[in-house]
Amino acid sequence: MTDDTRWLSTGELQAWMRLEAVAELLPAALDHQLQRDADLTHFDYLVLAKLSEAPDRTLRMTALASSTNATLPRLSHVAARLEARGYLRRTRSATDRRATLATLTEEGWAKVVATAPTHVAEVRRLVVDRLTAEQIEQLDAIALAVLGALDPDNRLQARTPVADPTDGCGNAAVAS
Repeated sequence: MTDDTRWLSTGELQAWMRLEAVAELLPAALDHQLQRDADLTHFDYLVLAKLSEAPDRTLRMTALASSTNATLPRLSHVAARLEARGYLRRTRSATDRRATLATLTEEGWAKVVATAPTHVAEVRRLVVDRLTAEQIEQLDAIALAVLGALDPDNRLQARTPVADPTDGCGNAAVAS
């Protein structure tokens, strides 16, 4: 029996271990900031942000689950909590009674708008401002390449080009 394993080189192993550490540490850091400043988890904020970016601030629960990489039971639990706080409303679809729609309320929109500046500041502090413009381009290219394997169907819509936030569409304050 031969060993056909393609072991990582020292440089590959180092890069992998560093990526793995970022993947472990970044979500907790973002969670901490959002809990402290907005009494939201990072996932709560992601749900609200996805709704804020949707047409009429409404998505089917299945589409919202897909775009946030959540199971329907997890999303339903979080939606119930956000609904109790007045940030979203769930209703049956008028066109498909089997579907449930999640709609961001005015209170939810206000929460996103109020939360976005400190969240963006933390994203800048932890990641963006630590990189050069060239490194940002490299990070984008690297993430896009890896997402090709992790999300080939683009469920999270992270492989879709982002619109210029300064184009006047009103979403400049929203960042997930």
